[in-house]
Amino acid sequence: MHLSLSQMNDKTSLTLPLVFEKRQHERCRPGEVGATNSDNQTTNTTTFLKTCFNGLNALSGVGILSVPYALSSGGWLSLILLFVIAAAAFYSGLLIQRCMDEDSTIRTYPDIGEHAFGKKGRIILSIFMNTELYLVSTAFLILEGDNLHNFFPNIELQVSGFIIGGKECFIIIAALIVLPTVWLDNLSLLSYVSASGVFASAIILGSIFWTGAFDGIGFPQEGSVPLNWNGIPTSVSLYAFCYCAHPVFPTLYTSMKNKRQFSNVLLLCFILCTIGYASMAVLGYLMFGSTVQSQITLNLPTEKLSSKIAIWTTLVNPLSKYALMVTPIINSAKNWFPNHCNKRPFHLLLSTSLVISSVVVALAVPFFAYLVSLVGAFLSVSASLLFPCFCYLKISATYRNLGCEMLIIGFIILMGAAVMILGTFTAVSEIIEHL
Repeated sequence: MHLSLSQMNDKTSLTLPLVFEKRQHERCRPGEVGATNSDNQTTNTTTFLKTCFNGLNALSGVGILSVPYALSSGGWLSLILLFVIAAAAFYSGLLIQRCMDEDSTIRTYPDIGEHAFGKKGRIILSIFMNTELYLVSTAFLILEGDNLHNFFPNIELQVSGFIIGGKECFIIIAALIVLPTVWLDNLSLLSYVSASGVFASAIILGSIFWTGAFDGIGFPQEGSVPLNWNGIPTSVSLYAFCYCAHPVFPTLYTSMKNKRQFSNVLLLCFILCTIGYASMAVLGYLMFGSTVQSQITLNLPTEKLSSKIAIWTTLVNPLSKYALMVTPIINSAKNWFPNHCNKRPFHLLLSTSLVISSVVVALAVPFFAYLVSLVGAFLSVSASLLFPCFCYLKISATYRNLGCEMLIIGFIILMGAAVMILGTFTAVSEIIEHL
């Protein structure tokens, strides 16, 4: 889901946003989709702890809001699938490291695709990553609209006889707020704010626990079920969305002082994030049972202080990350227009058009859970599970030998394919049904 950070040093290694992308001054490469700035060399000065922080920030995102709904969809036993997805994603992260060890010139995720399958591999990976970034940024606008409308339910706007509902109003307002940030040439300030993703997740988790334990909600677990087969595709798709940081792992790896510690970084990050996701899922399901909504913040009583802290933390973080999410898409689009890519008016036109299109999609498909489920099933599974396996098999030629490693990779591919097919079909069906 993420593209590479052009430079990382001691000063900036703690400011990595969710997408790890700050290529504002990258030169254009005509005709190449999703070109990466591999010419810029990363500085290998990042310590173990800083790399852990960056890894946690990459894995900590809005997915934490939907895991209670995922558990509600699949039932208590579906929580096992969260741990299975986490284990598979951790192993595929190790495969990315092994791919990079095969060739020292590999520095970014698209580089792995090109090394394995040539230019087509780079283009395919870039298309998947940019599509995922676009849909996630669109989901940010839907999230803002949902939560602001929950806070101010009686807001609506009348323009030339047309009535615009409260949720739609807030989606448009959120887009107007983020639009100037997309125009910026320097996103360094936003990267500092977005790097608070780890703390934001902890604040939200703590606030929701406080709401349940001390603000009168309790943990009645009304309507909870052991297993719901019909909800498994949605459940596992949302779980997969939580582990979609693999495209930034090469940046983390190349930045480390001691690259032999990278596997330990991955292990610690995945353990801590999985504990956080599982805790939120269990808390939310215990508190609201089958009535939990696609974002747990929509269930919270808005008059309570702990709820307000959780909701406003949820609202601020996506606003700071939106520009960082769409910047890689803008940079990739500029590569198609080499004669205009460095012109300021062209940048304004391109970035504004992207925001407008994102608003149109958010208004047309205002279903956060189903959109995120589609991203998780089709794009996150591809980028985080399937592509690392296929690239590693091609680069290392492991497929020629049937052993334990090949069996594990085969299991991940089969599981990923099943999630991709069933989850995508279910998400698309739900979107069409609710349109």
